[in-house]
Amino acid sequence: MGIVAKQSFNNLISTYLGFGIGALNVLLLYPKFLTTEYYGLVTFLLSAGNLFWPFMALGVHNTIVKFYTSYTTKIDTDRLLNFALFLPLALGLLIGIVGFVFYDTLLQYFEGDNDLVQPYIWGIFVIAMTTAYFEVFFAWAKVQFKSVFGTIMREVFHRLAISILLLFLYAEFISVHLFIYLLIGVFILRTLVMLGYAFKLYLPKFSFQLPARLKDLMNYSLLIFIAGTVAVALFDLDKVMIEYFMPIENVSIYGIAIYIATVIAVPSKAMHQITNPITAKYLNHGDNELLKDLYVRSSNTLFVISGFVFILIITNVHQLYEIIPEPYRVGVSIVFLISLVKLSDNVLGNNNSIIFNSKYYKTVLVAGVVLVGVAFLLNVWLIPLHGIYGAAYATFVSFLVYNIFKLLFVRTTFGIHPFNRRSLYIFLVISVLTASFYFWDFTTDYALLNIIFKSILISILYLFISLKGRLSEDLTNFYLKVLQKKTP
Repeated sequence: MGIVAKQSFNNLISTYLGFGIGALNVLLLYPKFLTTEYYGLVTFLLSAGNLFWPFMALGVHNTIVKFYTSYTTKIDTDRLLNFALFLPLALGLLIGIVGFVFYDTLLQYFEGDNDLVQPYIWGIFVIAMTTAYFEVFFAWAKVQFKSVFGTIMREVFHRLAISILLLFLYAEFISVHLFIYLLIGVFILRTLVMLGYAFKLYLPKFSFQLPARLKDLMNYSLLIFIAGTVAVALFDLDKVMIEYFMPIENVSIYGIAIYIATVIAVPSKAMHQITNPITAKYLNHGDNELLKDLYVRSSNTLFVISGFVFILIITNVHQLYEIIPEPYRVGVSIVFLISLVKLSDNVLGNNNSIIFNSKYYKTVLVAGVVLVGVAFLLNVWLIPLHGIYGAAYATFVSFLVYNIFKLLFVRTTFGIHPFNRRSLYIFLVISVLTASFYFWDFTTDYALLNIIFKSILISILYLFISLKGRLSEDLTNFYLKVLQKKTP
């Protein structure tokens, strides 16, 4: 797992840096520099764009990863990449025409309490289209086993740019309307930079000739599109439906709670960038033992890292909310529920890569589509009853059922699971430390100091236990290698 450990570590650092900047934006800059209405508007635009970009990509970014190593000639790989370039363009034009024709209908949909959205509806399309192409170019880089730069662009670039724009807004260099236009422009710039990097790594010969096995490519792209839509819908459907049932400022309040919990997802996202193409390679070449080994080790490693983040978030959540401005101080239970979901995602290791790079992905897609329908119905039922908490209950139930199904499916189909004795030890360590520190705080009136002191103490204990108990073989070996390099 040399290349996995190295690039996963670099991706982890980049992703956490991005989330750190994002936390600065979400918890401090947005609430202080924007009204709750405009903050809700920004959250809605980004969530809606994230919800619709899979319709532009139609899963072609995953198709690159799946089929790239299966082609043996440059002509075939070039045609595959050309196919990946033109498909989102065709779909984007089609969706754009439909949106133009029904633009007045869209405006009418947002009349009333949330008419603030109306002038920026077009931004949803732009964010979706540029995100789709960004993912294509990122996949282009990943199949060359170069994932670090793409991770920086995906996790750090746009968040840092938004921080700068928020500071410009605070200094009154720009208006709030120009801020939103420039925010949309950041996504365009990010895609153009990634395009240049992808072409620098590998520039295909451009042609309009269709690739070999086109039927397989289209079938896989269509089904992976459904899978991508399922994953995005399960996570962003709640925010869009909150906007439908409640005033738009509730989207920003809910979004803060979700963002805090989403930090736990960072290790999985970081490792996925490199384990996905490697998993596809093992499956394409029938290396079952290597696949099983990667499954277990990725689970242990992600469980250890995400478990540490889980402890820090849950034990500090009350102090964290004391730092957030008063109008946003709700949602502690939301943080807990979504944190559990994100922790379960990490425990599955490279489960998603195994499923969606295998020939059995169709069955899981059907289950995913059913669960999206269940999530929709749960949101319709629970949001009117419990408000934003109802959205969290719906998301928690939907994701937990989906993860359990995927775990059982891989166990039944491939005869492998991600658990070993270390998994139990990691679970016990996380449970004991969370229970021990949740009800205990340093005797200080400053929430930030309490968070810092408690986090340092937890970090020391967790690092000692993890390394001494070798809870993750790869993390322990990585630490020992770093230590040996520093030792003269």
